[in-house]
Amino acid sequence: MATQATPNPFLAYDGLPLLSESRSPEDVLTELLARDPGREVRQVGMVDFEGRSYAFTGARARDWAGHHTGPGYAVQGNRLVGREALAAIVRSFEDSRELDLAERLVLAVEAGEEAGGDRHGARSATVTVVGDQPYPLWDVRVDDAEHPALELRRLHGVFREEVLPTIEQLPTRDDPMGEGARQSLR
Repeated sequence: MATQATPNPFLAYDGLPLLSESRSPEDVLTELLARDPGREVRQVGMVDFEGRSYAFTGARARDWAGHHTGPGYAVQGNRLVGREALAAIVRSFEDSRELDLAERLVLAVEAGEEAGGDRHGARSATVTVVGDQPYPLWDVRVDDAEHPALELRRLHGVFREEVLPTIEQLPTRDDPMGEGARQSLR
């Protein structure tokens, strides 16, 4: 789930438990947005474990703003140079299905930036991927950079080499010790 434009984090905090009740993303977001007095300045997208997706762009989100959904993804953009930036992101994501999710997301950010991206100039980019555990598998952030997609690509490589192997050895619900602890005790 992602909320942006003028974000409301409670859409995620309240929405994710509702998804765990096997409700559809459309049903969950429709309910939550009906209760949100600021919905017209928000963007939100949600994808469930079955790959069902739904997105919403409020009528007063900053131009150009829009979204696109497909099986297993929801893409939102606001303050974009135009719909071509969103289309480039979607194309990149759809054309890279054989890659892992983190790589697909970095490619999509790069494609959006190459297509013009934010009409005010991009300064940040983030890739967060949560797998089957409550903690992120990937969490790569660029908070202030001249070329955030380029810096995201660099940090993605560092994360893959130096951080991901440790995260993959953390305890899980099925393996409360975790491979990292097992190796430390040998």
